[in-house]
Amino acid sequence: MKLQNKVALITGGARGLGRAYVLHLARLGANIVINDISLKAAQEYDEKLTADTVMAEVEALGRRALGIEVDVTDKAAVDAMVEQTLNTFGRLDILVTNAGGSLLPRGTDQNASTIAPEHYAYIMDINLTGTIYCCQAASVPMKKARSGKIVNVASQAGLWSGRTGSGMPYKVAKAGVVHYTRSLAAELGSYNINVNCIAPGFILSSRAIAQGRNTEKTRSRLLADIPLGRLGMPEDCARVVEFLTTDLSDYVTGQCIPICGGYVAF
Repeated sequence: MKLQNKVALITGGARGLGRAYVLHLARLGANIVINDISLKAAQEYDEKLTADTVMAEVEALGRRALGIEVDVTDKAAVDAMVEQTLNTFGRLDILVTNAGGSLLPRGTDQNASTIAPEHYAYIMDINLTGTIYCCQAASVPMKKARSGKIVNVASQAGLWSGRTGSGMPYKVAKAGVVHYTRSLAAELGSYNINVNCIAPGFILSSRAIAQGRNTEKTRSRLLADIPLGRLGMPEDCARVVEFLTTDLSDYVTGQCIPICGGYVAF
């Protein structure tokens, strides 16, 4: 129970990787605020819950839970979400900015030289701008408490170009998350607030499976470049989030940890 009585806010927490972080931190003793644009998001990819809602799953673990539907690109709504967290729990110890993704429809031009401005802006907003808004809002009570752990979620796509111009907005947005993490860590270190990020690789989340990542053809293509010889599971990422949100990482800040089985090698 490393996080007994702590309060953690996880954005994009109603399914997939975000839900894995929610349940893992709850098992460590934290009370959880689950944010998503839809708290029924697991239904979109037929992700099976162990209770009626993710909030109920947390409560079944003996922890308190609060669900808040908020679009993280709306700064006023994000500020209100943190205020609601404080009104409910009286504190905010941990923020995990998981909301985001490469969510443009298949076939959308995402090339570096030709992508439409509105498509670029959308991906930047949901991945980078939303992360910044959440960190800014959470840093207010954390600075007052002179304590806190922030874990931003980047991607291995933000660490390398893939030697192609495709997927540019997601790559650039996640690279921005990495560098924003470094900047924020430098600013908040004097307040005893740790700011780090993770960069998941090819993880078998419910969305990735629905989009074909677990097919034999895709697996064989990806596994050829993964030294550990397997695709990642959500719990692989959740264990690193555990490290970054507990006292195990008290002297770690401003870092980005790839969780990719060795796919990113530098």
